[in-house]
Amino acid sequence: MFHRQLSRRTWLYTEMVTTGALLHGDVARHLDFNATEQPVALQLGGSEPADLAAAAKLGEQWGYVEVNLNCGCPSERVQRGAFGACLMAEPDLVADCVKAMRDAVSIPVTVKHRIGIDTIEHYDFVRDFVGSVADAGCQTFIVHARNAILKGLSPKENREIPPLRYEVAYQLKQEFPQLEILINGGIVTHDEMDEHLARVDGVMIGREAYHQPYVLAEMDTRFYGAQTPVPSRLEVELAMQRYIGDLVEQGGYMGAVTRHMLGLHRGIHGGRGWRRVLSDARRMHAVRTRAAVDALFEEARAHLGKGSELSREVA
Repeated sequence: MFHRQLSRRTWLYTEMVTTGALLHGDVARHLDFNATEQPVALQLGGSEPADLAAAAKLGEQWGYVEVNLNCGCPSERVQRGAFGACLMAEPDLVADCVKAMRDAVSIPVTVKHRIGIDTIEHYDFVRDFVGSVADAGCQTFIVHARNAILKGLSPKENREIPPLRYEVAYQLKQEFPQLEILINGGIVTHDEMDEHLARVDGVMIGREAYHQPYVLAEMDTRFYGAQTPVPSRLEVELAMQRYIGDLVEQGGYMGAVTRHMLGLHRGIHGGRGWRRVLSDARRMHAVRTRAAVDALFEEARAHLGKGSELSREVA
């Protein structure tokens, strides 16, 4: 909901949800979302075609507009479940999974993957993977342009240490012009996005959208041709303040939302004080009314000094 206030057009993805969590757990907890957040894609983790088909069907029933199979996560926990990046070593299995999901749903089924695993760095590996999965009907591939190191690196290190090789994604687009190829990994600025969009069909950003979320604010006008004004930080914050007011009056926890907003004023004078107020779990656990939500946000905004963009907006 927070990111949707910043951009109305950018495609949003859920965190990876395992098939087991959906087939044997609380479906609503994992899949419920507000229709105003659309377009939203559901990212699944799994390796059993029948289970993925059932989970994909649930995703379609709950209103998601795309199902994405994660073949890029390198964590050991995910490997123990025999899915994520280790699936790249089994392209025929991935193809079976994609076919099963496509047979079960009418929405697009896409795949997110790395360009190699461990020391396998030759282009033929990822080319053959994409070719096999495309033969099963997948038309969209999101390419994290790093290898996944399955042993010895943490998931965080796997997002930073293996070198980025964007040229591999470019080569995939050249070899498979009929496919939609999106690129992911280390992309920060709008100018960098423009450079990639000259070579591939789309750009996925992850960490930057979380740590510097205001990067999304110009997306609609710059990349989607929207004529609407770029939302200000204050407009975004006030919209979320109202949303959180509704949440707590329904018994929800304020911190479940504010923890995802803490990057909104990163780099703004007084932003650290603003974050300190809105990350105080003890105080937020005590918030039970809309008035208490409003009071906490007002206290947080008081930290944004006279030189900040937000203080000028308030004035």
